[in-house]
Amino acid sequence: MDVSAVVCTLNSAASLNACLVSLKQSGVAEIIVVDAGSTDGSITIALHHGATVLTDGGIGLGAARNVGIAASKGRLILNMGADNYLPPLQLEVMRDALDHCQGVGAVTFVNGRGFVAHGLNAWRRARFQPGPVDVIGTPSLFDGDTLRAHPFDEGRRFSDDSELCERWRLQLGARFVISRAIVMESGRVTLSELRARCTMYGISDGEVFRSGVAAGWSWRRRVRSMLHPLRVDLIQPMRRLPLRESLSALPFLLAFVSLRYWGWLRSRHEEP
Repeated sequence: MDVSAVVCTLNSAASLNACLVSLKQSGVAEIIVVDAGSTDGSITIALHHGATVLTDGGIGLGAARNVGIAASKGRLILNMGADNYLPPLQLEVMRDALDHCQGVGAVTFVNGRGFVAHGLNAWRRARFQPGPVDVIGTPSLFDGDTLRAHPFDEGRRFSDDSELCERWRLQLGARFVISRAIVMESGRVTLSELRARCTMYGISDGEVFRSGVAAGWSWRRRVRSMLHPLRVDLIQPMRRLPLRESLSALPFLLAFVSLRYWGWLRSRHEEP
């Protein structure tokens, strides 16, 4: 395949090997690992798999991705998390879906058991269903020339996906879909990991909100943004999941939304 994969890493040795093996088995032509100063052997793993290793300044995910995107040569660019791995034939599913839009995502599930893993998978089943969407997250597949010409906003630490998709929709008339491809996620599935994940989402919410306010959002648009986590992470999953599964997932969803708002408030408190 004429696909360049960009994988951003920071001490990702525990999951990086499985990620890179799956990319090679999926026929990816070029693998670019952008490292933010790992000290756990991530770079050695990347070099072992023949990846091109670049470094970034550690200023944010958008900037790190742009380092790999600028160096890529493929007709298509796959943004891949270091903790993601592709089961067989799933990249082909994403590529086929790209014929009808400008960006393609996938349905991602965690590989694990227990309260957090069960809750995350139920949330994702309801939250990220195949079909047209406004925003796609990692892993994501884009046309290479378009992404190189219109890359991520380097000022975004965590909301780079949201910013890029909104900008492309407004400026390029782009459309995005979640394909039927299944991508797995490895790594720790613990309460502390959930807290870190939700904090990241909360920081993203804060970045989007502050950017919108600066751009002149109306009060109605601001309220919609503030209610977004409650709507998409609690109300929507409760409606979409079967009754028994929704009741089983309710404690997790409540914790998820609460931690996400906590991350948002914390990010505002830490603003310079």
